[in-house]
Amino acid sequence: MKKDFILPDIGEGIVECEVIEWKVKVGDLIEEDQIIVDVSTDKAIVEIPSMYNGIVTHLFHAQGETAKVNLPLFSLEIENSEAGAAAVPENDKKSQAKDRALHQPAAATPILAPSISTDKVLSTPAVRKMAREHELDLATIVGTGKQGRVLKEDVLDYLSLDKAITSPQYASNEVDRIEEIKGVRKIMGERMSEAVSTIPHFTYMDEVDVTELIHTRQLLKDAYGSEDVKMTLMPLFIKALSLAMIEFPIINSRTNDDYTEITYIASHNIGMAVDGQTGLLVPNIKNVQTLGLLAIAREVTRLTEAARSGKINPQELAGGTVTISNIGAIGGTMATPIIPKPSVAIVALGKIQTLPRFDEHGNVMARKIMTLSWSGDHRVIDGGTIARFNNLWMRYLKNPALMLAMMT
Repeated sequence: MKKDFILPDIGEGIVECEVIEWKVKVGDLIEEDQIIVDVSTDKAIVEIPSMYNGIVTHLFHAQGETAKVNLPLFSLEIENSEAGAAAVPENDKKSQAKDRALHQPAAATPILAPSISTDKVLSTPAVRKMAREHELDLATIVGTGKQGRVLKEDVLDYLSLDKAITSPQYASNEVDRIEEIKGVRKIMGERMSEAVSTIPHFTYMDEVDVTELIHTRQLLKDAYGSEDVKMTLMPLFIKALSLAMIEFPIINSRTNDDYTEITYIASHNIGMAVDGQTGLLVPNIKNVQTLGLLAIAREVTRLTEAARSGKINPQELAGGTVTISNIGAIGGTMATPIIPKPSVAIVALGKIQTLPRFDEHGNVMARKIMTLSWSGDHRVIDGGTIARFNNLWMRYLKNPALMLAMMT
């Protein structure tokens, strides 16, 4: 019997998504729980599995088209032995599909995307789209990413080399290119615009000496570093921030839309801004106040890899409180970050520089210095509060032994 697969509600108020890649074609025999298609929501790439065994009879959307929640995504001819499954109420089937979609492994295998060649090449949807626009065969481009993944930079380098070889230096065949704003980029733009227009931002900056913190991180890395525990500085930043928020719970609060109530959030769900394949994503580590450094390091590793691949459980992106944006990993010393609603604060970390500083005896020493740039909601946090809170955070960062002593 013929059965339409209805695109389930995959959470977070998502009403539509882009079809990124079909894993099957019409006529294929599929099994229950087999991944049928990758779709891109406004937050991440989600794998959609089949609920039945059967043969694919129709695909309702081509790759790159937009599919609507609660409308058919594909059809299949299911086996007669599964006719009883058709008696399951529609709401239950949607719930089951939603549950399967939301519980895919966060760090799933990267997407294998077809290029113009018949071979499959590791790349992202954005890179494949760029290749199609320039009529390039991805199989002819050397990928410099992990496992030979073709990156955007590889395509740009290929185009630059091709122009240098085939075009005179004085000639220019470049034309303006129009690209639709959608997906993560569109949602991020809308939310940032709303945040700037509704939250009265103020910025507070200071610099912190992280020389001892870097030394502590190296000791922890040598003792506990492994494949799933990459001991970077981020776990130390996150744990120190949580300890400081215990003394200043106002930093971990939020207000309602009409600004009549303030809620002090019990859980320290600290977010990390990650520049992923699908755009900027902010996964958060839940209940940092209850976790040790090694547990935090595992979560930082797991969530960073998932966000960079774009294939992350939407629940990992929900419920964040305070966010850390590590712009220094790319470059730059200071920033004025925009607060993600409904949070009341965000901090940007600048790059670490070796700079001369005076010790207590007036001697010049080389120290590792980093700038901290806070943006706060001035309706909730005043300048004195953010300064005192930041001083406590910096105290833990300057003297990691004090931070370790406060951990229970």
